[in-house]
Amino acid sequence: MEVSFLSEIEQLRLGDGEEFHGEGILAITKALLQSGVSYIGGYQGAPVSHLLDVMVQAKDYMKELGVRVEACANEASAAAMLGASIHYPIRGAVTWKSIVGTNVAADALSNLSSPGVTGGVLIVVGEDYGEGASVIQERSHAYALKSGMVLLDPRPNLTKMVDMVEHGFKLSEQSNMPVMMELRIRACHVKGTFKCKNNVAPDISSLHLQKEPAPFNYTKLAHPPVTFPQEKLKYEKRIPAARKYITDHELNELFEGQHPHLGLIVQGGLYNTLIRALQQFGLADVFGNSEISILVLNVTCPLVPDQIIDFCKNKEGVLLLEEGQPDYLEQEVSSLLRKHSVNVNLHGKDWLPMGGEYNAEAMTRALLSLCKSYLPDLHQINAVSLGLEQTQSQRQMAQALIKPIMEALPNRPPAFCIGCPERPVFSALKLAQQTMGSVHIAADIGCHALGTFEPFFSGHTILGYGMSLASRAGVSPSMQQRVLSIMGDGGFWHNGLLTGVQSALFNGDDAVLLIFKNGYTSATGTQDIISTPDDESKILAHDKLLSLAHTNQTIERTLQGLGVKWLKTVHTYEVQKVKETLIEAFTTDFSGLKVIIAEGECQLERQRRIKPWLQNLLKGGKRVTRVKYGVDEDVCTGDHACIRLSGCPTLTLKDNPDPFKDDPVATVTDGCVGCGLCGENAHAATLCPSFYRAEVIQNPTLWEKLLHKAQVIVRQSLQAA
Repeated sequence: MEVSFLSEIEQLRLGDGEEFHGEGILAITKALLQSGVSYIGGYQGAPVSHLLDVMVQAKDYMKELGVRVEACANEASAAAMLGASIHYPIRGAVTWKSIVGTNVAADALSNLSSPGVTGGVLIVVGEDYGEGASVIQERSHAYALKSGMVLLDPRPNLTKMVDMVEHGFKLSEQSNMPVMMELRIRACHVKGTFKCKNNVAPDISSLHLQKEPAPFNYTKLAHPPVTFPQEKLKYEKRIPAARKYITDHELNELFEGQHPHLGLIVQGGLYNTLIRALQQFGLADVFGNSEISILVLNVTCPLVPDQIIDFCKNKEGVLLLEEGQPDYLEQEVSSLLRKHSVNVNLHGKDWLPMGGEYNAEAMTRALLSLCKSYLPDLHQINAVSLGLEQTQSQRQMAQALIKPIMEALPNRPPAFCIGCPERPVFSALKLAQQTMGSVHIAADIGCHALGTFEPFFSGHTILGYGMSLASRAGVSPSMQQRVLSIMGDGGFWHNGLLTGVQSALFNGDDAVLLIFKNGYTSATGTQDIISTPDDESKILAHDKLLSLAHTNQTIERTLQGLGVKWLKTVHTYEVQKVKETLIEAFTTDFSGLKVIIAEGECQLERQRRIKPWLQNLLKGGKRVTRVKYGVDEDVCTGDHACIRLSGCPTLTLKDNPDPFKDDPVATVTDGCVGCGLCGENAHAATLCPSFYRAEVIQNPTLWEKLLHKAQVIVRQSLQAA
């Protein structure tokens, strides 16, 4: 049973005049359909995962419209889809996560931007930036600048965001440039309403086929010698056309204020936070009306020089709020003003942090400097200044109070889900290294990256999704011991197969690769991949509550087809066997790529599949058995080696019931899913025998009820004796 988006899909069907209510990213999804998009592709990742997930689950409705939805293997394959819009008047959209996705797609984007597009192209990028981000702190802005693409950064307002999607397609068609729309986390999750339009079935689609291919046109290829005139087209025709459209349709918004000598220029995505900061000074009301003029750049590339100059001239000071670095906008605006002899004091990174998220506090500090310099009589200055000082003081006091507590408490780093099939492999790896010594471990992006935290601390580098085996190539020749590379099945299909496995086989590298085969791309939302078990396998597995990873052998067959000679498959929960297989891989005389496939179904997906099934059995009065593990507190010595080897959230501590012992004892909470890791670790590491396995029976048979009563009577009699 997968995560259901039925309610979201129903919102996609809303028609003209009906009111949509929901999150920003779903509003964008609806806007794509209203704009007559023909094809949608992408690779999932926060904060834009819902766009593709909803579209994939809405495949029946997409067929009604004739919209093709493609869950791509990676961002590069998604970007390559946009080639359909080079020759044909077909609108296409793709989506991926932030700078890391743009990096992967860069080759295709360059080859798309050079010849330009005929049909509108929109790339929705979830710009995962700031303290809550899960990736490196960079921006996609550089790609728009260097490749000649339009970059939209819409104000976080659902109506404006939806309008910018439609304008994005039109702008792309008018300028022949691909359009990239960046959506920050706050924009993706902002909630609101907008009036819907009818969805538009595309003119060319799976329902309305193109009869003839476009005539051959060499100038539409990103291939020398035509790449040279294409470069001129970018800057002589396309960018001027884009600037004209931006101006004619007022895509950038001007909000006039009451202080003509001051101005604010802000990226659209930061607008809401800026208004909140202005309200602290009484410079904006509850409706968002600002007393200082604001130029909102809903289009941050290309800038419109005349617009910038007109806004800045006759002003004494202008504050530019550009989140992140390098300061592309500030450099360009500063250059424009200097070239046109506009005498204005431009402020930006001198008052704002070079890097990091521009939250309300950061903006308030910058506005405080602005007000002190240009509005010294504003009576709220002292109050805001005092408030910021108090905030800083309170933060320092809180840190001082918390510091001894934090030092006394154990760290609670991010951890694997309860029963995760990847945790036992890291337990086995920890045990194996006690035998064969420490090894260099090339880690990867995915759930298994949580193995870099305690208690495992397994992973020296993370160089990109599916790149672990490739990143090991420079280390292996310099190490006395073989090097271990770890990747998931999602990373394997995303990039690892080509950049890692193929390269290692071609070069005859003596390497060890561990592939976690949990059946899904779990870290991004448990999306299906080519090695996901089919529905029939899921149904057949119910009776014995089997793990499903072994029912799909695509990875194994692919590796064998490429020429992998040493290939072992182990079940992740069999800690002793995993340990022995790891030791074998590091000590065997075989020289070449050695692949260990650790299979165990993602516990989240397993529970989603099993829980409804068990609930139906219970409702029907049928017998259900649930396995639970526990710790005998009378036997537990308080050594806690089990916790150091497991890290499971349900394996924790409680006070020792023995008054003569100080050390707390281990205990298993009710959150246990019965994966069996506790017992496996106790066996593999020859730990104390305090773990026990119990079966909880619901709707027991008559014989089981009678047997239980007899056991109770015997126990009570023995206790009385």
